[in-house]
Amino acid sequence: MPQMNKGGKFIFGKSLLRENGILQFPKQAIEEYDITVEGKVYLFTGSKSTGGFCVTRKGLLKPSKLGHILTDTPELKEYTAEQGAFIKYKGRSYAWVDISNDGQIAMTDEMMKSLKIELGMKLLSIRSSDIAFTMGAYGRLVEESMKHNSNTPSSAALFNT
Repeated sequence: MPQMNKGGKFIFGKSLLRENGILQFPKQAIEEYDITVEGKVYLFTGSKSTGGFCVTRKGLLKPSKLGHILTDTPELKEYTAEQGAFIKYKGRSYAWVDISNDGQIAMTDEMMKSLKIELGMKLLSIRSSDIAFTMGAYGRLVEESMKHNSNTPSSAALFNT
């Protein structure tokens, strides 16, 4: 499932938001973004068409053209805001959370409510840019990916439970 169609977005896989609130990111996304290296990640609200949230880390965000997000919100930059508490900034909401060495984060009820996601949802991991990947909750790409049976050998490897 690397691409849903020719020239389309690259898909890392699907991840189940487990009943205990744990979400495992796909291995390829973890490696491509070296997402666990800092022990913390930033989550920010996704697009209107995909929902869910985007994932990045300070080392990718700070030097980018979006680095002003951290400059203008020092409580995010310095991780002094409460973990998982979303801060509104220019039309989106941002939070930081700890990430395990193997690429898992814990979602609280408040975080899920802010992101409009629920326990048991299957989120689609999509390459968004060179600084972030998206964990999509709905929309055309998510709907198309759900047509692929997660019990088949080719898609079973993409489904992180």
